[in-house]
Amino acid sequence: MNLKRQLLLVSLLTLMLPWAGCEFIRETESALRDVQQDMLAGTARALSTSMAQYAEEYPPGVVERPAEQLFLHTLQNEPRIDGYFDDWPLPASALRSVRGNEGSIRAALATHGGSVYLYVDVSDRDVIYADPQNRVVEDGPRYADRVRLISSSPPYRQEQFIFSAEAPGAIVSYKRDQYGFTAEPAITAHWQDVPGGYRVEARIPAALLGTNLGIVVGNTADAAQRPLRISSFSTSQPPPLAVPIPELAEIAATLMQAGMRMIITDRNGWRIAVAGDLAGQAAAPDFAGGWSRRIYGWLIEAGESAESAEPAASGREQQPYVSAALDGREMPDWFRSDDNGRAIVAVAAPVRNGEEIVGAIMLQQGTEAILSLTNSGLARLINVTLIATLIGAGALLGYATWLSRRVRHLSVAAEDALENENLQSALPSALAEDEIGDLSRSFSYVLRQLDDYNAYLRSLASKLSHELRTPLAIVTSSLENLEHEQLSATSADYTARAREGADRLRRILSAMSEASRVEELMQHAEAEEFNLRAVLESTVGAYRDVYPERAFVFACSEQGAPATGSPELLIQMLDKLVDNAAGFSESGDTIQIELARTTSEWSLSVTNPGPELPERMRAQLFDSMVSVRGGSDSRHLGLGLYVARLIAEGHGGSIEAENVTNGVCFRVRLPAQDSR
Repeated sequence: MNLKRQLLLVSLLTLMLPWAGCEFIRETESALRDVQQDMLAGTARALSTSMAQYAEEYPPGVVERPAEQLFLHTLQNEPRIDGYFDDWPLPASALRSVRGNEGSIRAALATHGGSVYLYVDVSDRDVIYADPQNRVVEDGPRYADRVRLISSSPPYRQEQFIFSAEAPGAIVSYKRDQYGFTAEPAITAHWQDVPGGYRVEARIPAALLGTNLGIVVGNTADAAQRPLRISSFSTSQPPPLAVPIPELAEIAATLMQAGMRMIITDRNGWRIAVAGDLAGQAAAPDFAGGWSRRIYGWLIEAGESAESAEPAASGREQQPYVSAALDGREMPDWFRSDDNGRAIVAVAAPVRNGEEIVGAIMLQQGTEAILSLTNSGLARLINVTLIATLIGAGALLGYATWLSRRVRHLSVAAEDALENENLQSALPSALAEDEIGDLSRSFSYVLRQLDDYNAYLRSLASKLSHELRTPLAIVTSSLENLEHEQLSATSADYTARAREGADRLRRILSAMSEASRVEELMQHAEAEEFNLRAVLESTVGAYRDVYPERAFVFACSEQGAPATGSPELLIQMLDKLVDNAAGFSESGDTIQIELARTTSEWSLSVTNPGPELPERMRAQLFDSMVSVRGGSDSRHLGLGLYVARLIAEGHGGSIEAENVTNGVCFRVRLPAQDSR
């Protein structure tokens, strides 16, 4: 892993700052919310005790099937009687849905100004209208779809208000009671056809209705005129109408504090009073475009949606904490909105009349008064920690990039210095006062020492050749003089051995001085133009005689190969390469010599089968006195390839070695002349 990534990972540790801050915020939020819930629970118990004094105002008795009850909404504005629901100041979820085998209905009841408003939406694929010639029977015009509103005030008898399909528009309503079946002019009704069904909207004087209400839809289905019924209740007697109690709302309003809301339900969960308003406190400020709020919303404890805390549109409160209160258990809950950051704490407590539970109260309060999401201090904490983290991470990333670039430049410069014959000592960051500057200066010192050592090695051969040549001449002349003396057989044998050793030493000194001679020849040789192909063909032919146990193949696609330089030195260079190829190949192997032309240079390659070059030696193979041969061999002191490099570079070219399939290829690149 590079330095940049390491420092980047270290920079991620700065994320602990906002994490720690958010953990503190969450713990504080939870603790303060628990405190607020405890305070609200105490207030709810006190209010439930106060509301228990008005137990006679609560609806009496327990309804066997409360889900079948209809809720009487209170309208702030009077709707038009036109068969449309969009002018009712109620949400669409306020419509009570009833599904039957042959269709479904959605209905709503509401009161305004002494009248009760009825809205019924019926799904019916085939609406049957009354025939004007048909007589009116006891339940309305014959053979027509209809909606019936069943009304009763037990123990008195039922009354029915019938709305039949006569024609789209205003219709006549009928009333049926124990006295018979008559039109009811006090009722205003409207029939509206819609795709897939119809709608009925009516305004009924409240005095005409009883305490129990239910809705029955009759669908004329076939020629036998057998009506199919969809009813909002499952017995012949409709359940009591769930009606808000204004007296309880007025009493509850006197007990409310600013920023609190109390919802009162009967024992069946139907809402009978609402007092107070949560909007009494300051609204939560919007900060940082909401992004901080969303981040904080992910961190704090999840709660139900704040919409769940609003009074149920259906009129019946069925939240878990309300159900627990109706079972006699006090229970808290809290709600949160991700859109505006609003949070609400709620507590439901039972209202008891002695041992009997007559209802429940839901006491709600916003959390704007405590340390929460809407507190600007928390917003600043989130913003500051996040911004500080981003700045710190960015600074560390930038520093890591700068630092890694310096290290990379130093590494590249050191590698480039090692690849040159004259080692460079000036490296990047050498003047810096930090640890990288110390490292650069240390590398420079090592390179200077290595350059001095290489210079010593390059001059070692010529120095040894010069220093040993005179003593060797003395030894040789002495041995020659001894050969003319009368010696015993043993002494003559020793003298012959000494003479052979001196000859070998002379050959070694000649090889050691060869590099110096080549350098001098390259400096004083006069360049001449010659045909490189012809020179190579002649030389390869001589190699076949010198190395009869090897096969030589020469390839060149060019007819002529004009070159400039010293053909003698180039032949000497090729001698070194061929001698190296023969030394590493076996008897019977084929050595390939190829000359090819590229755009601006000649490529001369010598390829031989044999062992591959060690990777660690490829960069040092052409240095002075470097050999990869095993054992000792006086003919090979590691100078042959060094001489080949001197000749190639002296002609403005280069030499390199690479491993090929089952062998090694040495390639010399020389500048090419344009053919004339």
